[in-house]
Amino acid sequence: MNPIAPKSRADRRAFVAKLLSTVPDALVVTGLGSAAYDVFAAGDRDLNYYLWGAMGGAAALGLGLALAQPTRSVVVITGDGEQLMGIGSLATIAAKQPRNLSIVVLDNGHFGETGMQRSHSSLGTDLVAVAKGFGIADAFAVDSMEGCEEVSRRVLSRDCVSFAQVFIEANEPPRALPPRDGPFIKNRFRSALGLKPF
Repeated sequence: MNPIAPKSRADRRAFVAKLLSTVPDALVVTGLGSAAYDVFAAGDRDLNYYLWGAMGGAAALGLGLALAQPTRSVVVITGDGEQLMGIGSLATIAAKQPRNLSIVVLDNGHFGETGMQRSHSSLGTDLVAVAKGFGIADAFAVDSMEGCEEVSRRVLSRDCVSFAQVFIEANEPPRALPPRDGPFIKNRFRSALGLKPF
């Protein structure tokens, strides 16, 4: 039995929709797969940066964006499997400490895109402890819709880098597929920031 198993779990789609409704001006980076589907299902917008085929890259991209746009809130929404793949990025994030970066890991304890095999977070890996071990002091877990307010407060305050592990149900809602054209997503995002496409 997993010693860090939550007592309850939030509905992923409802949690993401509620979070995004409270931070409408945030720059949002998604991990691949279900996190991208959840963000897209909550409403497509030019300031959503969907990653396709870049497993492990969401937090690192969020870091670069937070450093480049220090006056904007940056939210990375990703899954446990994707974050585990790019776990080393947390060390660099901790070293840089961008106050405007919030990482939200939707943790169902499974690799949803490859057949729902169990991930390390359901086998004993404590992602909050890992984040704190890297030096992200404001790392915490939530397991209900009520926890959304706590995450939202961190995003809006921009007091320090934060890491939220959100325990979600291990289900697969219908896929809501965002655009898959990488150059289109990049150029749309840049235009929304007032930058020229390239």
